Amino acid sequence: MASTAPLIHHSQIEDQIEAMHQIGYAYIPQALTLEQVAELKYQMDHLEGIPESFDRDRAAQPGVFLEKHINNAFNRDRSFFDCLDIKGVIEIAEGVHGSDCHVIGMTAWVTGPGRPDQTLHTDWKPVSLPDDITADPRVRIPIFITTTHFYLNDMYEALGPTKFVPGTHVKQNRPEPSEELSILCGAGDAVIFRSEVWHRGTANTSNENRYLLQVHYAQRMITQKFPPYLNKFQFEPHVLDWATDRQRRLLGGHQKGAYD
Repeated sequence: MASTAPLIHHSQIEDQIEAMHQIGYAYIPQALTLEQVAELKYQMDHLEGIPESFDRDRAAQPGVFLEKHINNAFNRDRSFFDCLDIKGVIEIAEGVHGSDCHVIGMTAWVTGPGRPDQTLHTDWKPVSLPDDITADPRVRIPIFITTTHFYLNDMYEALGPTKFVPGTHVKQNRPEPSEELSILCGAGDAVIFRSEVWHRGTANTSNENRYLLQVHYAQRMITQKFPPYLNKFQFEPHVLDWATDRQRRLLGGHQKGAYD
């Protein structure tokens, strides 16, 4: 039987940030309202992929599962745009990446019944050190990239929860499958995790679609990934009209700095 990951929300932002360093992720319950959840799911159902943006948009067919993976979601509808700086999440992102951090991507992701298991992986491991070095409490590896998963379903095993291996952001070798723990949270809850933590998506053996919004944050020096590239991506004009000063920075409106 699958084991469940501990989902502990710390009331102090400093403790949420410390969790990012200790176990590799932090939990934010009810980050979105149920109204936001419903609107995001509605919009995801009606989005159409843009091939030049590396989107995947595949309907369910016999032997083929539904998958919709839409990049640059903030550019598609206000409901996505408003998730750039959700309270409780953005404070963690700025706390670990710095007050000049930005969003490097936002993906709307729907996976239907039949989606298979992923293998355990890390998204990016920029610093590799021997385990005996990272075990030294004097060594703290900076957090370069984080991903926030906004879960839009009440998660259960058959729906294909994300599985994490807490604390493995400082481990070099692939963990054993027996160490995996399922993220079983409610619709509207969020988990923010660093790119080095070992995790995977699991098979959707249910009869419903799984809905997930991903927001990727990073230190300013990490490039933003808004395809298509070579000056082909353009913000929709109304998107920048919506933006607060913080949201403009998150979208790349930085002050002059090194290498500018």
